[in-house]
Amino acid sequence: MNEGVTVGNAYTAGASYRSWIVGHFVGGPLHSTAVEVKWARHAAGEERSEWSADAATTLVILVRGRFRLLFPDREAMLREEGDFVHWLPGIHHRWVAEEESVVLTVRWPSLRPTGGADELG
Repeated sequence: MNEGVTVGNAYTAGASYRSWIVGHFVGGPLHSTAVEVKWARHAAGEERSEWSADAATTLVILVRGRFRLLFPDREAMLREEGDFVHWLPGIHHRWVAEEESVVLTVRWPSLRPTGGADELG
């Protein structure tokens, strides 16, 4: 096999890391301090009810479903495939899967939390 090429399945690769497949906390060839990538399937009604703020810039893209992100002063409803929301470090957020959804999340850079934050959130 060609060195430097990794082939896999996002669901399988992310099983040990709460759906994250690239990041500083991932071992092997998908380890990165530059970026974190998450491919996640969320059941209808699944939610992150606690407010969270990441130390990185975040981009969430809807692959399919209906997914709502809540911020202290607004919300963003992702309805159409390809809808996205982007936010800067330190912005508090939470989310709800309005129906079964698949979302791609990218955070950069891949930073270790400095205290109390859930690095795999």
